[in-house]
Amino acid sequence: MKKKLFIFIVVNALFSVPALAQEGLVTINKSAEIERILALKKEMNKKMPFIKIQIYSGRRSYATKALLNFKANFPGQFVEMKYETPNYKVWVGRFRTRLEADRQLVRVKSKFSNAFLFTQ
Repeated sequence: MKKKLFIFIVVNALFSVPALAQEGLVTINKSAEIERILALKKEMNKKMPFIKIQIYSGRRSYATKALLNFKANFPGQFVEMKYETPNYKVWVGRFRTRLEADRQLVRVKSKFSNAFLFTQ
């Protein structure tokens, strides 16, 4: 019994002592060239074309219905309506790769059978 009490007191004493944390200072040295390259990459990405899915082209009233229908069926997805004379167009997504676009096209075609991919 004394042995268990002794072990209990020792364990409590060891774990109740506040742990001493280490403090330090981290210094990051980076070249100005890295900042220039990152800025250049951002500019190039802005100019890269996206692959999009068109789900509708036609009259404004139907385009609005298609847009709302898409938002209801695919919440959180990017969708936009554009006017290109003489039609309103509803475009979905901004994909960088053909694989991403093809996967989404399969899902979208379940609700919008005339949907197709294009690059902009």
